[in-house]
Amino acid sequence: MKKRYIVYVLVGLLVLFCVLDVVFNANSTLIPKKEQPKLITTTLTGDKTIYGLACEGCNDTVIVLLPSDNSDPVTYNILDATRAGNIRGKVSIGDRLALVLDPNDKKKATLVIDLEDLMGIWCYIVMPKLKDFSNMSNKEQARKLAAMPDSVKQTYYIPREYGFWVKDNWMSQSVGYVREDAMVADASPVVYPPLGYFTAWHIWNGKFVIVSGTPYRNAKGEFMVKDLHNDTCDIAYLDEDSLVLSDGVTSRSYYKKKNINEVNKKAQEIASRLSKQVLEENN
Repeated sequence: MKKRYIVYVLVGLLVLFCVLDVVFNANSTLIPKKEQPKLITTTLTGDKTIYGLACEGCNDTVIVLLPSDNSDPVTYNILDATRAGNIRGKVSIGDRLALVLDPNDKKKATLVIDLEDLMGIWCYIVMPKLKDFSNMSNKEQARKLAAMPDSVKQTYYIPREYGFWVKDNWMSQSVGYVREDAMVADASPVVYPPLGYFTAWHIWNGKFVIVSGTPYRNAKGEFMVKDLHNDTCDIAYLDEDSLVLSDGVTSRSYYKKKNINEVNKKAQEIASRLSKQVLEENN
């Protein structure tokens, strides 16, 4: 009799746990478990962006959002945003989203950003320039390039891929970053545009913010980054493999890459080739 009583108690507890699991995870069942990424909750000071996960029911008219605090899903009207072309990325169920709301209507989103599409390795092509190129007139620049032998152009005018990696948990990383030897840089006839050493990223009221600084090693030999600063820009366009960022004056287009090691290896090979050429010419 005692054993039978213990069995009844265990069965009862099992049923209770199952019921509690259903109650406390009712919101989560709106999204397939395999598609439930970690909710983004960290925000910058003054950021009024709403974050959450796209739930079943999203379309060109509404976004059904599971808030980052795991409260009940909220439906936002996005009809005007869709008509105005203010949907950045392609929304799918389970995607992490960032919404900017209409200040006069908290159930209406004026901008939708699919953070899943934003995350990834974004690159663009850069070309080197002659030193002091910015101080030359257009005519002088053309004359210098025309007088340059083709062999020199082939040696020094090599395109590089620059960019950044937008990671989870607001982290970012430079793509194509190479620390060049100071002596080689001084002796080289060309210079590449500077590439920031990126460390983090954020969304601030619908704008994309990327953080960069200057890397160094402290007295203990530990790797550190100083002089951190933010660059803020609008996301003018975003889909699964294309990104356009704008600062209001200029715009830059990016394409998505799958392997950061491939980009960094190529950048290092180009830097090593130029270094070898410079050293040979100055010995």
